[in-house]
Amino acid sequence: MSTTAELACVYSSLILADDDVAVTGEKIQTILKAAKVDVEPYWPGLFAKALEGVNIKELITNIGSGVGAAPAGGAPAAAAPSAAAAAPAKEEKKKEEEPEESDDDMGLGLFD
Repeated sequence: MSTTAELACVYSSLILADDDVAVTGEKIQTILKAAKVDVEPYWPGLFAKALEGVNIKELITNIGSGVGAAPAGGAPAAAAPSAAAAAPAKEEKKKEEEPEESDDDMGLGLFD
């Protein structure tokens, strides 16, 4: 039941944030009641308190970037080249490690 309650409160919070309405326990409860979802009385207040002072839209847009809560401006642009430079280094490292894996295939492993 708790996962359903959590998910319902998350969706309610997202609806409120999308409409630029302050996320409060009462408003979450109103949406849950309109959706005919029964949750324990502490869930709406818990989510409202957790999201207090958080810009939900900014949080959602930064999830996939891998930067976290990076400041706006040149910081994300500066992070992109370093990530691109790190990718070839990882590929080179994988190429160097391949012979070690082939030794294990020949029965020369450490724990054979």
